[in-house]
Amino acid sequence: MKLLITGGAGFIGSAVVRQAIRDGHAVVNVDALTYAACLDNVADAATSPDYTFEHVDIRDRAALDRVFAAHRPDAVMHLAAESHVDRSIDGPGDFVQTNVIGTFNMLEAARAYWTAQGRPEGFRFHHISTDEVFGTLGETGQFTEDTPYAPNSPYSASKAGSDHLVRAWHETYGLPVVMTNCSNNYGPYHFPEKLIPVVILKALAGEPIPVYGKGENVRDWLYVEDHADALLTVVQNGAVGRSYNIGGENEARNIDIVQTICAILDRKRPKDAAYADQITFVTDRPGHDLRYAIDPERIRTELGWRPSVTLEQGLEKTVDWYLGHEEWWRPLQARAGGRLGTKA
Repeated sequence: MKLLITGGAGFIGSAVVRQAIRDGHAVVNVDALTYAACLDNVADAATSPDYTFEHVDIRDRAALDRVFAAHRPDAVMHLAAESHVDRSIDGPGDFVQTNVIGTFNMLEAARAYWTAQGRPEGFRFHHISTDEVFGTLGETGQFTEDTPYAPNSPYSASKAGSDHLVRAWHETYGLPVVMTNCSNNYGPYHFPEKLIPVVILKALAGEPIPVYGKGENVRDWLYVEDHADALLTVVQNGAVGRSYNIGGENEARNIDIVQTICAILDRKRPKDAAYADQITFVTDRPGHDLRYAIDPERIRTELGWRPSVTLEQGLEKTVDWYLGHEEWWRPLQARAGGRLGTKA
């Protein structure tokens, strides 16, 4: 297939680009190269003759029309988004513009292209979203594809809005869409403002390791390369109009993640004191959802997909990657800056 992948220089998008090229697909990577994007993420894929990069912002409809006309993709995988909850608290406007208006532009550009091509049956618009649109869970239960939407942050609200637009374009215009909502991703090339890279890099620097609240918030952790594999499975085999929840089947409290990383570093990069001594509890994020958990039965039974990496394996692989790639993360730390999301 020829895949038009938006946000392909970001964390999850670049994993999809790399996997797609390895699988033999042609890729058109559309990315605006905002602060969290890095073309080094796709340096290996970029050597392939099947890879093309387009420096385009999804808020620019005319540029999107040009990209579709020039490259004639078989499918769209729409990952481009603002995704950091703390940033959405301080600056919600960027999230509405990119996640809502940008998705609207993508849908309209894709619809115009699909119509001009005679509405080919094989065309797909794959919208990639998050489990955060469902809000928060108590101590029990899991999100299914039928869970009502109840977003609690500007980020998750903007993603919920984009999900609804995609569904509406399918129902109203017949655009052949598939949709996915994933749990928390982690792994190589994770921008150093999210929990796991923050813990690793603060620990290595000998600085306080910040943990929001009491660290009791629970997430289902999905290794990013497993997620990329799942997304490529859905875009090729998912049923039109269908939504699939993608989870790692790895629930853990934030404090447990932090302590596990500290223990891994104690083994791999030992120092005089335990890394866990650097853990510092800080004021919680406003509206911090307590627990997310994914029920992955639909993608497992309909498409035969399951994650291949356990949380223990994934954290080991992730720590190893950051220890071996200082040349990648060091220049990006200044972009991440300090803590955000406290203004509320």
